[in-house]
Amino acid sequence: MRTALVCAVLMALSLDSMAQGAPAAQVEVHFDRPGKFRDASLDSPGYERGADAYVMKSLTEYLQKLGQRYLQADQQLVINIRDIDLAGRFEPWHSRAYDVRFMREITWPTIDLSYTLSQPGKPAQQAQERVSDKMYLSRPGRVTSSSDRLYAEKAMLNDWFRQRFAPHPAS
Repeated sequence: MRTALVCAVLMALSLDSMAQGAPAAQVEVHFDRPGKFRDASLDSPGYERGADAYVMKSLTEYLQKLGQRYLQADQQLVINIRDIDLAGRFEPWHSRAYDVRFMREITWPTIDLSYTLSQPGKPAQQAQERVSDKMYLSRPGRVTSSSDRLYAEKAMLNDWFRQRFAPHPAS
């Protein structure tokens, strides 16, 4: 029994060290002048510009998870976010709901960004894009009752990331 336990522990340690030895795909996220972003704050009802730390941290972590899922191990992606307009709007004229973000068909999420994808032995790919999801309220399978305050932005980024960077099967 003890020998089996020791073998299991050694096997787990060797698998862990092999995983650490392989280069992992990396995603680096930068925010270009977040104080000037159109609408990137969940905590400031009204019309103030700028991004809050929660939004930037959540989007950075989510993009890094997408990189682990979709990028190849030797790829590196640098994303520069230039502007964010979150889904919905604050409508301060609603009494008792001044801090509620109202989701409407005309308030879709939009993120302006540029990226550079690097991979050994290949030229770097660079592009600037405006990522948006005008159908964010009516897409089947989208969880609108999610407790994640950035569910619409994350679903939009997931679609974009998968389309741009996921390996495509050979035709």
